[in-house]
Amino acid sequence: MKNDTVEEKDIQDENEKVTFRAFWEMVKQTKPPKWIVAIALFLSLIETGVGLVIPLFTQNVVDQLATGALDTRLILGFVALFIVQAISTGFSIYLLTYVGEYVVRSLRIRLWNKVLKLPVSYYDTNRTGETISRITNDTNIVKALITNHLVSAVTGIISIIGAVVILLFLDWQMTLVMLSVVPVILFIIIPLGRKMYRISKSIQKEMANFTTVLTQVLSEIRLVKAYSAEKKEALSGEERVDGLFTFGLKEAKVFAFLNPLISFAMMGMLVFIIGYGGVRVASGAISAGELVAFILYLFMIVVPVSRFASFFAEVQKAMGATERIRALYDLEEEDYRRGHNQQREKGHLAFRDVSFHYGENDSVLRNVSFEVPPNQVTAIVGPSGSGKSTLFSLIERFYTPSEGTIEAGNKAIHELDLQSWRTSIGYVSQESPLMAGTIRENIAYGVERTVTDDELLAASKLANIDEYVLSLPDRFDTEVGERGIKLSGGQKQRIAIARALIKDPSLLMLDEATSSLDSESEQKIQEALDNVMKNRTTLVIAHRLSTVLGADQIIVLENGEVTGRGTHEELYESNERYKSFVNQQKLA
Repeated sequence: MKNDTVEEKDIQDENEKVTFRAFWEMVKQTKPPKWIVAIALFLSLIETGVGLVIPLFTQNVVDQLATGALDTRLILGFVALFIVQAISTGFSIYLLTYVGEYVVRSLRIRLWNKVLKLPVSYYDTNRTGETISRITNDTNIVKALITNHLVSAVTGIISIIGAVVILLFLDWQMTLVMLSVVPVILFIIIPLGRKMYRISKSIQKEMANFTTVLTQVLSEIRLVKAYSAEKKEALSGEERVDGLFTFGLKEAKVFAFLNPLISFAMMGMLVFIIGYGGVRVASGAISAGELVAFILYLFMIVVPVSRFASFFAEVQKAMGATERIRALYDLEEEDYRRGHNQQREKGHLAFRDVSFHYGENDSVLRNVSFEVPPNQVTAIVGPSGSGKSTLFSLIERFYTPSEGTIEAGNKAIHELDLQSWRTSIGYVSQESPLMAGTIRENIAYGVERTVTDDELLAASKLANIDEYVLSLPDRFDTEVGERGIKLSGGQKQRIAIARALIKDPSLLMLDEATSSLDSESEQKIQEALDNVMKNRTTLVIAHRLSTVLGADQIIVLENGEVTGRGTHEELYESNERYKSFVNQQKLA
């Protein structure tokens, strides 16, 4: 009960932040084709206008049938009205659907481009499933409001006003009696609409949680099976599904109360109008045709009124979706504004008193200073958790130093054009991530120009993956599977190395690129990398002695601080941590 109260308060607070105007401004930013919107609205108005005229024609037809004299022209006009209404309805539905699809397409493109430009720190703190839910579920809610509810609400209001005016003209006494019921219905519908909004918001939240569970578990299904965690994940999924089930039942309770209420009100008014109208017809106050017309206009009032509850709920859902979409829009992007282009052939890399921490008490690096000479190999060694990978992330500009600067040449790297800077870097991590697709697509990933087979083969030879690729039936067009699951760890690692080399980077960063290889492959790769490192600035996170021995400079990192700098011989004599590292490697 307490959780429900908190949830309702959160929803109310969120609802206060967003108005229908904010939703409308968001839709306007997608720039839907105005002429299509105008035509769709015009056709909807025609449909409504024809709907208001049809009961009058029905009245004349009934009255003429009562006298036994039916005018053929009246029948033809009646048929023509139905044809016009059918055509306008069909075209307006298609055009409104087009507008809704256009808006959701624009929103999704903008959201997709936005999430691609968000910094890595966003993905550190937000689950992938929740982001997916914003791009898919929330945009669908916006589309549903535009396509199914917005214009129908406008035309419904016009229909109600027009029907009431005509009814007052036909019989003002019956009309006033009938209208006395409408405020009572609205008095019940509006609170139910608010309740529907709260329930719908909860359903959206549960759906986002369910999407998160699906994304996480299915992407790591081999981990689940390897540790026999199917039962645990089944319970987790069932918990999310049960949440959706619970809120679905709450939604059903509202409709179970609302629909009979509307039906009761409609039947009550219909019985009253037929009974009272029958008396009026018998007394000669109105004709039979007028009574039929009155009943038809009654439906034209009651049906839109009955839809206002769902419309109100949809509007509130769209407000919540707008809030979440806007929250994503308002996040700070990586700085892709054009900066200074990096001169790939000049300068060296330097850390100047760099410190970095994720939170106030979560310091990772402290006053790190060292230089990376151009066209030389610099190895970084240190125990796990000392901040080695964080150094690489800072160089890639995944994060910004909390203090100090990183310089390339004579410029701080944050002053350089981000895309140009990252293009100049070839990065090979231990995980060797691959995208679903072919070997060709993975090696050429991120290269904007067309990569020739000769270039692919040359990079593959350097990475010692050429013999394996050429032995495959489809060669470079072989599918690697999701996350490269069809390849071994060593094969994925070598494709990742080829991907880094094909960019011809001026700065090569290797997070122990040979760690997933057997001894024979490691030796071949190391020989290839030795050739590639020539005339290229290289940073290596070293876990093996073989990597360290070939470095021009070694940096020892402990607890986020530089505790040693020099060659292998110098550090072995002067640095106890490094000496221990080397001795352990020799024993291994």
